[in-house]
Amino acid sequence: MDEFQARARFRDARVARLATADAQGRPHLVPVTFDLDGDTVAFAVDPKPKRTTDLRRLRNIAANDRVCLLVDHYDDDWTRLWWVRADGRARVAGDGADRERALGRLAERYPQYRDRPPRGPVVLIAVESWTGWSYEG
Repeated sequence: MDEFQARARFRDARVARLATADAQGRPHLVPVTFDLDGDTVAFAVDPKPKRTTDLRRLRNIAANDRVCLLVDHYDDDWTRLWWVRADGRARVAGDGADRERALGRLAERYPQYRDRPPRGPVVLIAVESWTGWSYEG
């Protein structure tokens, strides 16, 4: 799968898995809703109930900005399998124009954000590489 196809499949996915690691390299994996703008992926800390606002994914990004996002499609017909990975560097935007732009794009993509806009920070990921695979039988 070429980079153009990988980016297109990623863009069309509804959820991604975000992998972060802390300063000691301990991994952490969570699902995120996201928006893709060029080679920048954005996700927000939304108002869904959480045990704490001190989220491990944000602490990990502060300690180690390298992240990975994965989207995939599974089907019992294995000729339809594919996955796309975006590797990059993340930064947290607590306020400002970048945050507001990302929130607007997220609200266009997910109606839930129109009714309850996220109040938490937005994470912006500058994708440095796109990789993907699809079944080619």
